[in-house]
Amino acid sequence: MELVTVDRERAAQFTAEVVELAHATGPSTYDYQFGSRAVFDRLVGDSWLAEGTLFGYDETTVALDGDDLLGIEIGFAGPEFEHRKKTLRPLWSPIIEDGVVTHDELAELGRRTYLAGYLNVVIPASAYYVHALSVRPELHGQGIGAALMKDAIVRAADEGYRVVHLDVLSDNPAVKFYEAFGFEVLAQTVAPIPHSHGVPMEQRMSLDLR
Repeated sequence: MELVTVDRERAAQFTAEVVELAHATGPSTYDYQFGSRAVFDRLVGDSWLAEGTLFGYDETTVALDGDDLLGIEIGFAGPEFEHRKKTLRPLWSPIIEDGVVTHDELAELGRRTYLAGYLNVVIPASAYYVHALSVRPELHGQGIGAALMKDAIVRAADEGYRVVHLDVLSDNPAVKFYEAFGFEVLAQTVAPIPHSHGVPMEQRMSLDLR
């Protein structure tokens, strides 16, 4: 297994798998926000191939066995999170043009995204933010996620960050995984309207690096 970043050409061969891995990190939230997998899959797939966006390949470490994608870790400086969300806006035009989503559906998606946004507390400038860490389900327990997390922690320390932050739904078994690395819960947030549609409590977890 190797942990690497890839260029856009190579990233394209992993698009479908990355979309699945990204969705697995918060299915209830994503299903609430996007309303359908077709919309989620298209946006995240387009974002994956667009440098500087929320799911962009350029900020993703991939775990590979030859040409087989095993898992991903998407991370960046904490304050970039809000900026990277805004970079998704230009991606919607071709999605609308292709009939994947209508203007009315997009307006409702925007409303739901706004409401779900209250689950995420502010990320400090001193934090490296793990936006997504995900491993193919059939490969869980083989140390792939641990290798990706260790790599992220080492890079964050080397780049001068004080802490590593991440958000995880309270019903995600990964909570125990993060606790094993020393992550502590800083905040627990519930957004009432999304919660009434099945979105669980979100936990902001933090690991001190100094």
